[in-house]
Amino acid sequence: MAHLLNLKTFTDKRGNLTVIEKVIPFDIKRIFYIYGVDDSIRGGHRHVKTIQAAICLKGSCVISNDDNENQEEFVLDSPDKCLILEPKDWHQMHSFTEDAILMVLASEFYTPEDYIYERYEH
Repeated sequence: MAHLLNLKTFTDKRGNLTVIEKVIPFDIKRIFYIYGVDDSIRGGHRHVKTIQAAICLKGSCVISNDDNENQEEFVLDSPDKCLILEPKDWHQMHSFTEDAILMVLASEFYTPEDYIYERYEH
């Protein structure tokens, strides 16, 4: 099931420093960002093998998730929130603010065969 992690953040008069260390439950093989999104819905799939960690570095967005047992929405509105998406998590990203930058860390390199676009039937 998808779940949120709070990333360790150090704050002082100079600003904030958020650390991604020893909390991501996989080795990172791919990093990509999504930004400049209009009112489109992104995603709309789950994976065969890939685990993902999603962090909204700027602005905010919503990730709707369905793992065939639970349906939940996660608001990513701070760079110290990290959403872990398991392969079974069918997800859509939407409601991006104009300034949103969503960074995704992935456990696998891109291969089209890893994507399952069919939504679960309830």
